[in-house]
Amino acid sequence: MGRSGLRVSELGLGTMTWGRDTDEIDAAEQVRDFLDAGGTLVDTAASYAEGDAERIIGSLLQGKVDRSDIVLATKAGIRHDSRPGASPRPGNGHVVDASRAGLLDSLDASLARLGTDHVDLFLVACPDPNTTLEETCSALRLAVTSGRARYVGLCNQPGWAAARAASLLEGDVGLAALELEYSLLQRGVERDVLPAADALGMGLLAWSPLGRGVLTGKYRRGLPADSRGASPHLAAFVQPYLDGLSSAVVEAVATAADGLGRAPLEVALAWLLARETVASAIVGARTPAQLRTSIAALDLDLPYEVHAALDDVSAPEIGYPERW
Repeated sequence: MGRSGLRVSELGLGTMTWGRDTDEIDAAEQVRDFLDAGGTLVDTAASYAEGDAERIIGSLLQGKVDRSDIVLATKAGIRHDSRPGASPRPGNGHVVDASRAGLLDSLDASLARLGTDHVDLFLVACPDPNTTLEETCSALRLAVTSGRARYVGLCNQPGWAAARAASLLEGDVGLAALELEYSLLQRGVERDVLPAADALGMGLLAWSPLGRGVLTGKYRRGLPADSRGASPHLAAFVQPYLDGLSSAVVEAVATAADGLGRAPLEVALAWLLARETVASAIVGARTPAQLRTSIAALDLDLPYEVHAALDDVSAPEIGYPERW
């Protein structure tokens, strides 16, 4: 993970659907397959299924999974209940709270649900316009110095905020990780976040590396009834990538997959995992079968010509001042 001492697997196991679309039986099978394939990083959050994802992990840690076999990451800063001064998130009824009290209270509740005395990586889920970065970083420092977290990081923050937080935590705690959306359909991190992470020694965790599922190719001919795009609670999440611009990238991935005799998602993951600053791509599979397909991508090295073609078709628009 960047220049920190934290080590994570190339693929991370995302748990956003656990407790809602994925039950404990399927979750246990996913973890077993993931560990058997050499995976270590399990990524969750206090807000996933209102804490039920963490409860499932906690249940698995009670005799089914050895705590030392996994690198456990959780996130705080988004919650369902509202308190004075909290910042609303449009469209989902949750509120943002990256205050010292909010983060540490959330971490303590997460540890109780997970049934462990520490997490390996504690992340702030998103920016909070009502809390200074100095206060947020003070909570991250206390999470480490109190032993409740081994490493800390930020999610969904611009490069300047990551750089500022790194300076605030420099010397003792350090900022080990940045977790942001990154895929062939979302390359915005390349404008300033990746250069900041590279310069300051932070590792990048890429969430939604399959473009919210669109890069699997499942939406090329319509909207499958059992897909996230047809789900009442995830349709709005998928919708932004069901446009014409995304379609051109999806078709390029499908063409490359046909030529290589691989699945489109394997090509999309292989492209991402070849990016030097990416420490891990977090795949959130709803079923064990979906996870096994993602694991299959680990042995794929894209030919230079294919990688370059995908770079070209998905290139983000970068201008001043990122490019002089």
